[in-house]
Amino acid sequence: MTDHDSKTFTPLYGERAIAEAELICFENPNQSRPYEISIELPEFTCLCPFSGYPDFAVLRLLYQPAEKVLELKAIKLYVNSFRERRISHEQVANQILDDLVNASSPVWMQLEADFNPRGNVHMVIRVTHGIRNLDLFP
Repeated sequence: MTDHDSKTFTPLYGERAIAEAELICFENPNQSRPYEISIELPEFTCLCPFSGYPDFAVLRLLYQPAEKVLELKAIKLYVNSFRERRISHEQVANQILDDLVNASSPVWMQLEADFNPRGNVHMVIRVTHGIRNLDLFP
C-alpha cells in the first residue's frame, strides 16, 4: 500500500513545499544602478476553467528592481501552485503579475505568458506594471 492509497495521506515533500510557498524577496544588491532581470519559467501549467484540460505555457518575466529582488526558488514554488487551479489564461497572467508586483514593488515589470497551441489556437498574453526605464538601452 502506498501513501496515496492510505486514509492518512501524507503529501510528498515537494507538494508540501508548493502548498506552503510564499514569494520571498531580498535587498537589491545594487540600488544605485538601474538594471533588468529576466527569468524564464518553461514548464508552467494550470487547468482550463471550462474543460479541465491542462494548459501549458512558457512564462517570461522581465523586470527592473527597485529596493527588492525576487528570490528564484520562491518564484518556482509559487508558479507551481497553479498546476491544479482552474483559471483562464488572462486571469492567471494578471494574477501572477499582481502577486509579483505586490511582493517586490519593482520600478517596472512585464510578464509574458506564451501558451502552447490547443485546437489550432496560440495565445500570448503580456501584462505590465510601471514605467520601463529605457535609459538602460543606449
